[in-house]
Amino acid sequence: MAIPLSGSLLDACVLAVVRKGDVYGYRLTQEVREALEISESTLYPVLRRLQKEGCLCTYDEPYQGRNRRYYQITELGHAKYDAFLEEWTMYKDKVDRVLMGGNNNE
Repeated sequence: MAIPLSGSLLDACVLAVVRKGDVYGYRLTQEVREALEISESTLYPVLRRLQKEGCLCTYDEPYQGRNRRYYQITELGHAKYDAFLEEWTMYKDKVDRVLMGGNNNE
């Protein structure tokens, strides 16, 4: 089973970063950019969708006279991350077998 590399991979990367600890949007973008080329304008709709799906929640903290919005992973977000990780592992193993010249039916 192949997973789509666009939306699902971005969701998985976002959840992976947030599961390490609460994080604000700009910092989250910087960490996800280490793996994928994305802009803040691409990331914020993903964050809103994950929040609407119940995978993330938010809270605001004052920072230098303004509020900074932090994202926090929920139980549902942890479960979704675990499912992504399982799918990714299966996908990666299949690709590794093809790239290394192995048999896909092993």
